[in-house]
Amino acid sequence: MTEDGKQAVIVVGAGIIGAAIAFELQRRGRSVTIIDNAEPGQGASFGNMASIALDFAASSGPSTWRRIPGWLLDPEGPVWLRPTYAPKILPWFLRFLAAGRSSRLKEIEDAGMALSAPALRDFRAMLNAIGVPELMTEEGCLAIYETEAEFASDRGHIALMQRYGFEHKVLLGAEIRDYEPALSPKIAKAVLLPDNKSIRDPYRLVLRLVEAAKALGMSMVTGEVCNVERLPDGSVSVALSDGRHVDAAQVVLAAGVRTRFIAKTLGEPIPLETERGYHTQIMRPGISMRYSVIWPQRAFMVTPTAGGIRVGGNVELAGLDAPPEYRRPRVLVRHAQRALPGLKVEEATDWMGHRPALPDTIPIISPSSRIAGVWYATGHGHLGLTLSATTARLLADMMAGIAPSVDMNPFRIDRY
Repeated sequence: MTEDGKQAVIVVGAGIIGAAIAFELQRRGRSVTIIDNAEPGQGASFGNMASIALDFAASSGPSTWRRIPGWLLDPEGPVWLRPTYAPKILPWFLRFLAAGRSSRLKEIEDAGMALSAPALRDFRAMLNAIGVPELMTEEGCLAIYETEAEFASDRGHIALMQRYGFEHKVLLGAEIRDYEPALSPKIAKAVLLPDNKSIRDPYRLVLRLVEAAKALGMSMVTGEVCNVERLPDGSVSVALSDGRHVDAAQVVLAAGVRTRFIAKTLGEPIPLETERGYHTQIMRPGISMRYSVIWPQRAFMVTPTAGGIRVGGNVELAGLDAPPEYRRPRVLVRHAQRALPGLKVEEATDWMGHRPALPDTIPIISPSSRIAGVWYATGHGHLGLTLSATTARLLADMMAGIAPSVDMNPFRIDRY
């Protein structure tokens, strides 16, 4: 307990997941300290595609398996594996394949959709609570297809939306340009996803969450966490690499892919890998857009955000330490110009970040299986922004002993 009687909680990680959790706990009366070795929002949260993507889809499965060889052989394909990293990622990849078995796939889809279903409602509530509801757009997202064959290859995703009752509308020909005039006439079909909103500036959102939590009394510590241990009095101590220790009643590990290093020291290793993602932020694009656009066949997205237009996506498997390969975002921009022929690339910057990915796609939102008082919130992959508010609400409930509204068993840390 702190001097004012509040229960102290440390949140390790100042990205969108950590910031949302810290705010939610602080406003529920906890005394929160965020620890990170960088400024808030400087990791994957800085460069995400600003999308609230409710249409969860498991990454593995037969349709993905059939495409993987072609993707890996295509130098401009949506997945790129650096050959030197192949031996290191093999155990993770085998788990990824196992997650796509029919006996497991339905469980994963049910779990993912259980988190997605309340995500938009939770996100609106979070934005209202921090006083910036205008950060979310009212327009949705358009999934685009150049040919009927492309549309047919995505039928599993469309069937998933139908099965779980997610609103969508198929658009044809000129009707597509009625929604988004900048799109090429070569785009033959599109699916409107009206509830897949966008955030006007995801980095600003993280900063606003931190500001709002600080206004309620939250504090911040800069440092690199190297270990966590339970003390004889029942509290939990977080050790920093410079020798400092910060103690609290509970600790939440929400440091993205780097959570795996802390988990390993606690004796519960998790198969958390980095899916390196790239974007190009274009501040003078020469076009305006109302909707975000995703091209499933080419695995990239274009979003009006952060004062310009952002083009990003794809997956690079190369670990944490390899230098960025900025040829990747240039490929994405060329694809984007095929869909948006008026798109110019002026005043543009490239970026690379590390998405924290688990082989079965769904995150870990769970108490530690070994140390009381330690909690995990990591592995959200491409859906960190989407699931941030829901993760914060569910984890705060569990930490308070409140039965969560979602079955949390699929998200436990010891499921592997």
